[in-house]
Amino acid sequence: MVDVNPINPTGPHLGNAQPCCAARASRYALFMVLAMMGCAADLTTKSSMFGWLGEPQSGRIYWLIEGYVGFETALNEGALFGFGQKMIWLFVTMSFVALGGIGYWLIHKRAIDDHRLTVTLGIVTGGILGNLYDRLGFWSDFTIFAVRDWIRLSYDYHRYVWPNFNIADSLLVCGAGLLVWHSLRVPAPTGTQYPSKV
Repeated sequence: MVDVNPINPTGPHLGNAQPCCAARASRYALFMVLAMMGCAADLTTKSSMFGWLGEPQSGRIYWLIEGYVGFETALNEGALFGFGQKMIWLFVTMSFVALGGIGYWLIHKRAIDDHRLTVTLGIVTGGILGNLYDRLGFWSDFTIFAVRDWIRLSYDYHRYVWPNFNIADSLLVCGAGLLVWHSLRVPAPTGTQYPSKV
C-alpha cells in the first residue's frame, strides 16, 4: 500500500490533477457557450432585420441617428466589410481552416489554459460560425450564398457610406483586437532559459 502525503503527494494520484482537469473542462464549456451565444445572436438579428426591412432591393433604411447610423439590409459575397467580392467559396474554405486552427490551438497548444485567450477564441469562433452559416446558404434553402449584413454607418446620408456589417463581423473585429492586446501583454513563459550576457 502506497502512503501518499495529502499535502505533497508523490504517489499515483497527484493532488493537482483533478483541479487542473476541472479548470480545463470549465474553460471548454466557456468557449462553447461564447461561440454558440455569439453565433445565435448574429443569426437571430440577421433573421429579424431581414424579416422587418425586407430584401436589400427594397431600399428601406431605419435611422437611429438620421443620416449617420441605421439599419439597412445588404448581401455580401465577399469577406469582412465587403472585401473580395465573388470569392465566396474561398472564404468558406478559409473559415473551415480557421476553425480547425482554433481547435488545434486550444487543445494541442493548450490555449485553453489561458482564460483570456479562451474567451477571445470563443468570440472569434462565434463570428466565424455566424458568417459561415450564411455563406453555405442555410438561411436561403441553398439558393443564395452570401452573408446578410444590416448595420449601416454613413456620413451625411449617402455621402460617405461604410460597408454594411453584422454582429458576426463585430465579433471578429473585437476578437482580432483582443488577440493583438493579448500578444502584447502575455508574459514570457516561466522557466524559459535566456542566454547570459557576455
